[in-house]
Amino acid sequence: MGYMHVLCLFFTQIIYILVLVAETTANVPAIIVFGDSSVDAGNNNVISTVLKSNFKPYGRDFEGGRPTGRFCNGRIPPDFISEAFGLKPAIPAYLDSQYSISDFATGVCFASAGTGYDNATSNVLNVIPLWKELEYYKDYQKKLRAYVGERKANEIFSEALYLMSLGTNDFLENYYTFPTRRSQFTVRQYEDFLVGLARNFITKLYHLGGRKISLTGVPPMGCLPLERTTNIMGQHDCIQEYNKVAVEFNGKLEGLVSELKRELPELRMLFTRTVYDNVYQIIRNPAAYGFQETGKACCATGTFEMSYLCNEHSITCPDANKYVFWDAFHPTERTNQIISQQLIPTLLAEFQ
Repeated sequence: MGYMHVLCLFFTQIIYILVLVAETTANVPAIIVFGDSSVDAGNNNVISTVLKSNFKPYGRDFEGGRPTGRFCNGRIPPDFISEAFGLKPAIPAYLDSQYSISDFATGVCFASAGTGYDNATSNVLNVIPLWKELEYYKDYQKKLRAYVGERKANEIFSEALYLMSLGTNDFLENYYTFPTRRSQFTVRQYEDFLVGLARNFITKLYHLGGRKISLTGVPPMGCLPLERTTNIMGQHDCIQEYNKVAVEFNGKLEGLVSELKRELPELRMLFTRTVYDNVYQIIRNPAAYGFQETGKACCATGTFEMSYLCNEHSITCPDANKYVFWDAFHPTERTNQIISQQLIPTLLAEFQ
């Protein structure tokens, strides 16, 4: 047998092995989203709450210049992540009647602006509690099984990437705003209470078939324009107490992820602590990222307006790309894009 013939056989075998590996290494077939306004694609549009954003100027930089219910001038992180995985460039909201199970088969959002781990948080503005998001997911499972069959649906559930992003509202909208939880818990105890709720949710999701989960911690909450506006004594700088709580809480969530990976044998889970770090770096060194304004948002005065206070009558900045924040609580599309771009390589390496 000649040298070239042996070489050809060798390369044929290598190609065959590579094809087998490619076939058995399933790609992520869908992105499934749980959480709050950081990832809500428009579920609040159809529920009875004051916390909505399905009107201008929200969505002015989204495709077609249309408001979708995203709390942003354009796209939000799950949209960029979906696109990076070779899926659709915008993930639809489950409660949006424009979409059906054929759309949801490759990505779906159950998130609700204003929600948190704590049911008391979702009660503040009458939004969808986290347990209800999971009920919608169960409903989705039934529909997907009917649409693609049991076997294919189960494969999608186990190979999909689940994104979770929430927790900020539990502190800012609930704990630091109303006395009930403060009378029951110190802030450290409340962090632990929330971590327990996160544990329960993730465990339930695992038992429903979820295996690949990316859990995002909270951002530097004290640097949101709404919080800086109230920090009069601190010359409207970031409220460091809130940032300290965010770092502590994120550390506990990261510990939870390590525990769950030991306890649940097939769980592939990632805690994305970089979101806090990246947002904080952007705020402290905006010019390095092309931003000019960090303390005020693009919409209206940029100090306290969000939802209905940021509306078509508001004067908005001409170029949102120069602002870190779109409204007093939510980042611009450009900030979302930067955060996502820094996160995507890790997600692809871990889950693709």
